[in-house]
Amino acid sequence: MTSALPSSIPDTQLGLSQSEIQILRQHQQIALQNASYAHSTSTRGRGHVRTSASTSRAASAASSGNGRLVLDPGSLTALGTHFERLMGAIQNRVQQVTPISPAIDAHPARKPSPSTYPGYSLDQSQTQTSTINQSSRAGAAMAAADAEIARFRDIIRQIDELETEFDKVRHIRDIVKGFRARVEGLERKMDSRGSRR
Repeated sequence: MTSALPSSIPDTQLGLSQSEIQILRQHQQIALQNASYAHSTSTRGRGHVRTSASTSRAASAASSGNGRLVLDPGSLTALGTHFERLMGAIQNRVQQVTPISPAIDAHPARKPSPSTYPGYSLDQSQTQTSTINQSSRAGAAMAAADAEIARFRDIIRQIDELETEFDKVRHIRDIVKGFRARVEGLERKMDSRGSRR
């Protein structure tokens, strides 16, 4: 005899970290509420009462915050699709924050110094002015380089956070897909046994 899966399972038994559990709870509620609304809109005035009611009950269970993964096939499908879209959105965000900029020019172009011309000599005042100008340009170049380095560090931090979030979502998505496959497999077996009777 084939044992049936329960209608839901505690999300603390899925092998998820605490942060992943929070992500699952948040997005299960969003996904099932969206699925319930979309289904009620598309079937309004038609006879798909059973599926709509099942989806509505799943959305209600998810919104109650009882910390359980709903194992209804339609709910698992909606949740899996939601996580696929979420992963795509994270990938797009990574591409948006990835910098494409020219390399920093640590040696900006300098105008030729009069001292490079033969027969030209600088007095002490001109030499000091030239030294001050060169020092000012060097300081500005260093400040620009420091600002660019800080910007790149912030971008790297954002990318690291997005990649960490992506890995968490993918882990949850894979677990959801596994349960969906199990539920669909059990349903096929039950349908097959029923048809042989």
